[in-house]
Amino acid sequence: MLLPRIWSTVALFFTLVQGNIDRESLVRQFNLNLNHSDSYSPVQVGNGNFAFGADITGLQTFLPHNTLSSWGWHNSSLPTTPNQTSISDYTGVDWLTHDRLVNYEQPNPAEKDISQWLIANPHRINLGRIGLWFGGHNVTEDALSHKEQIVDLWEGLISSSFTLNGTKVEVQTVASPDTDTVAVEITSELLKSNQLGVFFDFPYASGQNKFDAPFVGVWNATENHTTTLDTNPDGASILHTLDATSYVTEITWDGTASIERHDNATHRYILSAGKRHGTLSFTATFSLTGTQGVGTFEEVEDDAADWWSDYWESGAFVSLPTASNSFAKELQRRIILSQYLLAVNGAGKDPPQESGLVNNGWYGKFHMEMVFWHLSHWAFWNKWDMLGRSIDVYSRFLPTSISRAAHQGYSGARIGKMSDPTGRSAPGEINSLLIWQQPHPMYFAELEYRAFPTSSTLQKWDAVLTAVADFMASYAFYNTSTHVYDLGPPLYPVSENTNPNITINPTFELAYWRFGLNIAAQWKQRQHKPIPPLWRTVHDNLAPFPIQNDVYVLYAGVSDPWTTSALAEDHPGLLGIYGWLPPDPRLNLSTFTATLDKVYTSWNFTYSYGWDFPLLAMTAARVGDAERAVSWLLGPDFAFDGLGMPVGGARVATPYFPASAGLLTAVGMMTGGWDGSEGMVWPEGWVVEGEGFARGM
Repeated sequence: MLLPRIWSTVALFFTLVQGNIDRESLVRQFNLNLNHSDSYSPVQVGNGNFAFGADITGLQTFLPHNTLSSWGWHNSSLPTTPNQTSISDYTGVDWLTHDRLVNYEQPNPAEKDISQWLIANPHRINLGRIGLWFGGHNVTEDALSHKEQIVDLWEGLISSSFTLNGTKVEVQTVASPDTDTVAVEITSELLKSNQLGVFFDFPYASGQNKFDAPFVGVWNATENHTTTLDTNPDGASILHTLDATSYVTEITWDGTASIERHDNATHRYILSAGKRHGTLSFTATFSLTGTQGVGTFEEVEDDAADWWSDYWESGAFVSLPTASNSFAKELQRRIILSQYLLAVNGAGKDPPQESGLVNNGWYGKFHMEMVFWHLSHWAFWNKWDMLGRSIDVYSRFLPTSISRAAHQGYSGARIGKMSDPTGRSAPGEINSLLIWQQPHPMYFAELEYRAFPTSSTLQKWDAVLTAVADFMASYAFYNTSTHVYDLGPPLYPVSENTNPNITINPTFELAYWRFGLNIAAQWKQRQHKPIPPLWRTVHDNLAPFPIQNDVYVLYAGVSDPWTTSALAEDHPGLLGIYGWLPPDPRLNLSTFTATLDKVYTSWNFTYSYGWDFPLLAMTAARVGDAERAVSWLLGPDFAFDGLGMPVGGARVATPYFPASAGLLTAVGMMTGGWDGSEGMVWPEGWVVEGEGFARGM
């Protein structure tokens, strides 16, 4: 149905104001002020590679929120089923593809156990739980009074306080920007009498669940793993071993304290302050090998404050009219909290999983088709150092991508989908037949070249773009009947909701294929290198965008695309040809406008989620409908909870961070403009101040 409009004003293009926004004041306006735990969403501190989720106490006292990292992975034991005891026993599945058999990484019914093992392994692990210990008494959150918690977004600091039995307890929690360290300072008279301390606990990891949300780990399988305590006068280390995985938690404290195992039947340890000490401050650092010197709580706190203030002061920023417009205030809240949460959850050495470092989805693995939605906002907001942390994933994964293409009889490099840090793609029918991730490197490379038009940028991306373009040209199949190059079958389009055996020439994929091959050709021209002839041949002779009844449709030959419910829901990817992508020379704007109206009136948006709404906003903005662009970013099906977490809804777990990152990408384009329209696109009457944004394509 058509989304109701929020305003009756018309859309206007504004000039970008390069102002001196009081960023600190605006960020602090949206500090979280809480008085109870959220049963699903934690408050967090972290640095992109490491995150610590907390309840109302600033620790994981009442709720076992997670401590996740970019390096903490676990493999379960291999199956014992005969002929399925080794990864090499997995053979995939052959599909007939244009008159030849192609082997795809899909679950093989004859190799069910090893197929599932490859899907579930490795899986991301919860490194441990840290909470308040109440002297052995069973204390619930309801027993606390005067609960107050502030998350200082500008400094990356959680300050929590409450009263227990008439005595005040204060807890400050912060994460190091450089190491996988959480630093804590607790102040209370209860420490002196040993009525208050800190527990450390460690779960097992099974890989049994595709989604582990809100909590990750198995807490009742203590016999399946081991922990070993080693102490010294100023700290301790705990070695945790889960099958072939092991890592160390190093705990250091100021002053006098002691730590001991709670009992041998658990993996829980109790840290107690020395008598007459009303303050307990410590750091807990998680690493594969230990020996990570991190300093004191105060040093970590100072380092974090410096890093976060630099983060907020660098790159782009936008100020919306929050004082006079409640819609603008809510959108500003989403923008600010998304910026914080993405620095914590979406800025690691690898692209993030959909749920970041909050909980696990898809066993904690990340999806290569989602890299655009997770990472592109860093470029539009001119935070290139953040993008640079993980964008080398394409070069790191180049060997596995080349191997995948060669195994299937293609040239070049075929990028996988559901990946672990080694570049191995998990078996899956959709995983193996999706193709829209292939041109992503071209998009990122072009964004970087626009910002840094240097020979080093060209050299940095040349090998990746060459290999990916070689695959894209090789993948396209020349149809001797129509004399054009086809994409598919078999394939799944962006929406993943079609029969792959009849899906051919999907609209968005055709446009993105041409975009990618064109960028790859420009890359060669800029370096005065020859362009492989097949690139141009395929680019110029790809099948036309499919049209039925004067509108673009999902794929060529699709039956009843607007009245078949399964086809008129999920990701409205075909709109990406004008919004996400710059207009292809083949695009007919009148046909696209009619298509846009058809989507608005026919689509089941209640089944859409995540990045669908930023995509819709980008398209609305490009056609000049700023009012509708904003309404998509505030629509009822695009929800953000009170902590700023993007709500997953019925289909995926909360949080679903492509929504947050997509929001920032859309806002970046609406504020920074794009080629041919360099002004802002916001509703009339909105006084918007923006600075530092990159112009889109």
